[in-house]
Amino acid sequence: MKRARNFWRLLAVLVWAFSLAWAQEAGTIVIRNATILTVTHGTIRNGSILIRDGKIAAVGRNVRVPEGATVIDATGQYVMPGIIDCHSHIAVDGGVNEGSVAVSSMVAIEDVLNPTDIDIYRDLAGGVTTANVLHGSANPIGGLNAVIKLRWGATAREMLFAGAPPGIKFALGENPKRSNFTPQPGTPRRYPATRMGVIDVIRQAFTEAREYQKRWAEYRRRSAAGEPNLIPPRRDLKLEPLVEILEGKRLVHAHSYRADEILQLIRLAEEFGFKIATFQHVLEGYKVAKEIAAHGAGASTFSDWWAYKVEAYDAIPYNAALMTERGVVVSINSDSAEEARHLNQEAAKAMKWGGLSETEALKLVTLNPAKQLGIADRVGSIEVGKDADLVLYDKHPLSVYAVVQKVLIDGRVYFDRAQDMARRAELEKEKKELAEKLQRSSGREQPTRPAGRRPGAPPRPGEGVQQDREVRP
Repeated sequence: MKRARNFWRLLAVLVWAFSLAWAQEAGTIVIRNATILTVTHGTIRNGSILIRDGKIAAVGRNVRVPEGATVIDATGQYVMPGIIDCHSHIAVDGGVNEGSVAVSSMVAIEDVLNPTDIDIYRDLAGGVTTANVLHGSANPIGGLNAVIKLRWGATAREMLFAGAPPGIKFALGENPKRSNFTPQPGTPRRYPATRMGVIDVIRQAFTEAREYQKRWAEYRRRSAAGEPNLIPPRRDLKLEPLVEILEGKRLVHAHSYRADEILQLIRLAEEFGFKIATFQHVLEGYKVAKEIAAHGAGASTFSDWWAYKVEAYDAIPYNAALMTERGVVVSINSDSAEEARHLNQEAAKAMKWGGLSETEALKLVTLNPAKQLGIADRVGSIEVGKDADLVLYDKHPLSVYAVVQKVLIDGRVYFDRAQDMARRAELEKEKKELAEKLQRSSGREQPTRPAGRRPGAPPRPGEGVQQDREVRP
C-alpha cells in the first residue's frame, strides 16, 4: 500500500515536471475570431484579445495583430475570464485542520502549499485560474488562507497571488463544536462543545486582541515621544492576525450554515467594529439575505448541495439567486477538488433555479469571487489592463457540453487540451516503466526474522542457538 502511494506521488511529480515545458512564456499573444464573454461589457462576437506581457492590452473586433505575435485561432470557441474558486482545499500538504486548539490563527496555509498536488492540474483543466485555499473548519477561528494562481509547474511561493489581501478562516456550527468528532479514549473533549461556546471563543479572542492592540499602540506612542529604555510588548502570533482584522487589514471568511448563526456573527463583528468578507457555504443565507447585504458581507455558496448533515437540511437551490436579488455579492464555490473541475456548470444551475441571466451566472464564478477576495482590479472580467487569465471553451461555458480547450494565466498557456491528449501516450509509457520497476522491486526476497520477536530485541533464552552453540546472525 505504501509503495502504491509512493508510485502515484512519483507520477504526479513527473507530470508536474513535464508541465514546466508546457507553460509557454508570456509574450505577445492574440486570440482571434472568438466569442468573448467579457462579463462587464457584454459579449463580443468574432472578437480578438491582444495580450502583452501577461496583461490584456486590447479587446474588440478590430484588434491589430502585432508583428511576431503568437496567434491562437479561436474560431467557433468561447473565451471567458478564468474561473475563481472562493473556497478550495487543494495543494495542502499534511492536513487542512489544526484542530487541537479552538483558536489556530497562528498557523498558515502558505506554509504547507504543495505545488505538485495533481488536483491543481485537474482544476486548471476545468478552467480554474485562481483559488482561495482555506484552512479547515475544525476551529471557531482557524488558520490563515492563501490565494493562489494555478501556475502548474511553479513553486509554492510562485503560485501565490501577489497583492491579494490576506484572509483567515472562521467557522460556526457543527464542525467547530465537534458534533461529529469522537476524541480518543482518555482524551478530554475540546471546548467549545456548543454553538454558544463557539461564539464565546470568538468574542474572547477579540477581547484579548483589542487589549493586545492597545498595548502596542501605547508602546508606539511612548516610543514616538522619545521615551528611553522602553520594552516592547511580547509578540503574540495568535493575536496579531486578529488585530489585523480589527484594523481592516485581513479578510474574514466564515464557514456557516444556519441563519441564526450568521446573524450572531454579524452582531459580534459589528460589536468589535469589523466586517465579515464572506460567509462560506451560507446555505440558509436566503433567510437573512437582507441582513447580510446590510452588513456588506459576500456569500460564497454551493449550487444545490443539501441534507448532507443536519444543519444543511434547509438548503435550497434558489439560494444564490435569492441572495443576488437582495443585493448580496454571491459566488459559487467548490470546497472540493472534483467539484472545481465543473464550476461553470454549477454557475449555470442558477439560471434554472432562480432565473439569473447569463451574465449574472458567469459572475458567480468570475467577477463576484474576485470582489470577495479583493482582487477584482486584477481578475474576474476581460478588460484592458487586467491579468490575462482566460479560458477557451469549445462551446458556451454554461453548457454541460462545453469542454476547456486552453487556459491562460498571466498570458501563459498553462493547459492545452490538444497537447495534453498528445502527451498522454508518453506519460502512459513512463507510467508502465515505473509500474514494472515497482513490481520487480516488490518481488525481491525480503530479509526474514524469527517469529514473535520485534526487530532489535535481544534473543530469548535458547533462541537462535544451534547444536554447535553457534549464534545465528
